[in-house]
Amino acid sequence: MPPRLYDAHNHLQDERLPGGSAELWDALRRENVALMVVNGAAESDWPEVLALARQHPEVLPSFGYHPWYVRERSAEWETTLQRCLDAVPSAIGEIGLDRWIKGHDLDDQQEVFLKQLRLAAERNLPVSIHCLQAWGKLLECLRNSPRPRCGLVLHSFGGPPEMIPALSELGAYFSLPGYFAHERKSRQRETFLKVRLDRLLIETDAPDQNLPEERVRYPLPTSPDGKPVNHPANLAAVYQFAAELLGISLTELAAQVEVNFLSVFGEVAQRRTQSPL
Repeated sequence: MPPRLYDAHNHLQDERLPGGSAELWDALRRENVALMVVNGAAESDWPEVLALARQHPEVLPSFGYHPWYVRERSAEWETTLQRCLDAVPSAIGEIGLDRWIKGHDLDDQQEVFLKQLRLAAERNLPVSIHCLQAWGKLLECLRNSPRPRCGLVLHSFGGPPEMIPALSELGAYFSLPGYFAHERKSRQRETFLKVRLDRLLIETDAPDQNLPEERVRYPLPTSPDGKPVNHPANLAAVYQFAAELLGISLTELAAQVEVNFLSVFGEVAQRRTQSPL
């Protein structure tokens, strides 16, 4: 039996993935994927995340407004978000700050981010954070705002290595995607060598951030735009990449990541098992 695996971040509801197919779920169970955090990005996909959570106990749903989509929010978005959180034990995410996107409005992003962060703190819910080219502002927001006691996840962490200690002190865990196995991602690999093992999480970010082709165990057809589609069962290959990067056994890595994942998401997972859906 392979070790239990935990995906700290994916988007199983994405239309590029056959999220309801028996073949996909057979693959996930074959790889012993115990739990996965499925992140919504906007009001438009929160219902699909909720439906997956109601169908599959392996899904830990997460609802949030991604900074790329905050301009699309309705006047009732906060009420809608709270209804989703009330419907099923869940986390908050994917939320964050992004200066990389064209025409960004960082002030607007920050307003939405802080509202969601405060909600996570009030309910003590895990929060999954996206950040690109806004690390100083993110650190400022985290230092000056309430944070959930259970911790927060820096999804696909690509920030400066010198910020790791300060972020760790604020409750951050750092999630490693298989995409960083690409040769051109040497800086990100070096950064993760500076992450303490007790602060490490593993993610697929499926259907995005695919591994290098030679590491992919579960290929999927490319999307209409020609981009590769990442199967969530490739999580096992991401664990293997992480073990090689850190120079430890897969068994040791899986045991520590399980402890880390449950430190953040364990209360939500426990309530999931106790709550009728």
